[in-house]
Amino acid sequence: MSPYLVIIPTYNEIENIDAILSTTLDLKCNCNVLVVDDGSPDGTAERVKMLKERFPQRVHLLERKEKSGLGKAYIAGFLWALKNNYQCIAEMDADFSHPPDRLNEMFEVCSQGIADVCIGSRYIRGGGVVNWPWTRLFLSRGASIYVRIVTGMPVKDPTAGFVCYTNNVLQSIALDKIQFVGYGFQIEMKYTAFKKGFKLKEIPILFPDRLKGKSKMNIFIIKEALFGVFKLKWKIR
Repeated sequence: MSPYLVIIPTYNEIENIDAILSTTLDLKCNCNVLVVDDGSPDGTAERVKMLKERFPQRVHLLERKEKSGLGKAYIAGFLWALKNNYQCIAEMDADFSHPPDRLNEMFEVCSQGIADVCIGSRYIRGGGVVNWPWTRLFLSRGASIYVRIVTGMPVKDPTAGFVCYTNNVLQSIALDKIQFVGYGFQIEMKYTAFKKGFKLKEIPILFPDRLKGKSKMNIFIIKEALFGVFKLKWKIR
């Protein structure tokens, strides 16, 4: 069994699921994939089941009854990964906003002990965004700076959702106590690992806007990330 797992949360990703799975399975790192589907009415889970028949040892599906937040989907995936003894576990969107080819380096960083958490970063040298409106870029960059100032965490892209964790990191975090579900979840996971003394490393990625499907961004997710940071800092302290 591969020691590497990629968790892909889905909700109405029928337009992307075939391509993202085939691209990921073709990578040099030979990773397995767990799709965590939150009851997609468009048939995403059914399509994954068809692909699972072709790759029964490498494609896995965890079905949840309803959409209850990105963070909860990832936590369900993390618990599944720990139960099945994966050593390096990555999280990635289904819409190609996260470049799958960068998984090779992320798994290498974590498996070779270079870092305990590897973050695909838009805001370090060599990284960036593509086809974003200036308002979205302003909000995202501003939120990243804000989080760094409040938490003191030396990560330039703390809201990044393209991340690889070692088994040790996930085992050390009380996943059932993670509170946030949107971008706040991404911040909380990184900050918890940082406060526990794990090493975090960023590698550059280019982050394009999605071409197919609809963005899951909403005002609640943004509000949670911005106003939850102070609560997070005092909770962990």
